[in-house]
Amino acid sequence: MNISPHRINVLLAVQRAGGVVAAADSLRLTPSAVSQQIKLLEKETGLRVLNRTPAGATLTPAGRVLADAAERIEVELATARRELAAVDAAAPAGTVRIGSFSTAIRALLLPLLSSLEAAYPAVELVVEEVEERAALKRLRHGELDLVLLERDEHTLPPAPRATADLPLLDESWLVVVPPGCPAPSSLADLAGVTWIDLDPHTAGAFALTRLAQQLAVPLETRHVAYDYDVVLAMVSQGLGHALLPELAVRSGFVPEGVVVSRLPGLGTRQLVVRHRETRSDPSAAVRAVLEVLLAQVESLELG
Repeated sequence: MNISPHRINVLLAVQRAGGVVAAADSLRLTPSAVSQQIKLLEKETGLRVLNRTPAGATLTPAGRVLADAAERIEVELATARRELAAVDAAAPAGTVRIGSFSTAIRALLLPLLSSLEAAYPAVELVVEEVEERAALKRLRHGELDLVLLERDEHTLPPAPRATADLPLLDESWLVVVPPGCPAPSSLADLAGVTWIDLDPHTAGAFALTRLAQQLAVPLETRHVAYDYDVVLAMVSQGLGHALLPELAVRSGFVPEGVVVSRLPGLGTRQLVVRHRETRSDPSAAVRAVLEVLLAQVESLELG
């Protein structure tokens, strides 16, 4: 039986907070993300760990066993951090500023905050939602230390001089279908539908262009959006179909009646983190953030 330490820590947060919603606030996650972690934990153990009631959530006997284990691990990790700090007085410390976009902030960076605090308590991460071109300019000027970038199908050009790119993950593009419309079974079913276009500077816009080339027909677009939450809202109102990356659906709220379809041939969105690469960069604090960020990405379970 493989039990995820991260998931039993989520269960411990539910026990301490008295409910899923309150635990989500403390962990800087969405309630749906917390519920998903609990369901995966129950799948791992084969046992029910949580009782949900109108008054809140209580742990089952199996849940209490796991929460107790999480507390013991928490104490051991705190002791280890103190001992390591005593051994290495030069442990990474300082403030790291990272610029990103909404889906990566919700799905990767907000959960990263608690993981980073546990692993490197002297490193502070400041997260900024910022448009890509402005973020890259601020990276060059030293105002940001890291920038998360998105590209369709590995189309990111080589990093400029004195910077370097670290690939994080590839995730599938998904079709989001308005309520009442049939779910597509192949790419051919997408040729005659109306689409919500995306800002031309986004990976989603490139993915739509690539889809039109695959179908060998122009796509009819009627509305334009930048934020994926706005796209989902437009789809829910029947304004058109949309292409969204997997993290946008995972970390966002999918409105009732909206269907999410995974089709062969839609391709992938690549996420990359860019940092300065000089004699003094990346600093120890930046390297610590990159280490924890990579571990965070590896823990994701994408379809």
